[in-house]
Amino acid sequence: MRQGVIIAVAVAATLCGGVGFAQNAPTGAPAPSAPVQNPPPQTAPPQNGLSDAANALVGAWEFSNADHDKICHFNFRTDAVTGGYRLDIDKNCPNVFPSTKNIAGWAIDNYGSLRLIDARGNPVVELTEVESGMYDGFTPEEGRYILQTAAAAPMRTADDMVGDWAVARGNGKPVCMLTLAKSPAGPDALELKVKPGCVDALVTRFNPVAWRMDEGELVLLSPRGETWQFEENDTSSNSWQRVPESSDPVILVRQ
Repeated sequence: MRQGVIIAVAVAATLCGGVGFAQNAPTGAPAPSAPVQNPPPQTAPPQNGLSDAANALVGAWEFSNADHDKICHFNFRTDAVTGGYRLDIDKNCPNVFPSTKNIAGWAIDNYGSLRLIDARGNPVVELTEVESGMYDGFTPEEGRYILQTAAAAPMRTADDMVGDWAVARGNGKPVCMLTLAKSPAGPDALELKVKPGCVDALVTRFNPVAWRMDEGELVLLSPRGETWQFEENDTSSNSWQRVPESSDPVILVRQ
């Protein structure tokens, strides 16, 4: 009898222990929580409200024809005007490109084309980006245009300058003729010949005998080591003006 009670108690204990174990056993591991993802960084819009493409245009640019013998300069601004933003052009631009006479601003259309607009916001010239820092366009009247950043504009070389040039003074009348030759005239200089008939005292006193190009500037040299420096005119590569400017300018005009 006692043995039966002991067996019954043992079985009950075993069953109770099993039930307790089953109640305490985990019902399943919780699903791992998803990693917290930080939102992508937000790029702050430019303070001037322009797109990246428009901001890339702000600053100084060179406007020329395909042969690069007609040149003027633009300055793209961020001041708002009707239909776009302000564009400053050289005062001589309309003499070189009559189409620029009425240009007052600029805008980029929905297709990414650059429009040069008049005071009412109407397009005057439309240009397409061909590579970073360069646009081109076309009109039947003036042919192909090239717009490029001032920094990217090609620098003149000695080969561009070889030939005959007239020396003009402030009134624009030629006073002397000279030839920029390609034959050497000493270290880092080429031969310059003043043609007979030059009677201008300023030129004859200076007496140029050689020339060279120096970072895009034309430099004339005298036998005494004196120099005259010239920069390309805004109106045309056929005209170069002595710098610094003076009240009696000296200008070289290609012949």
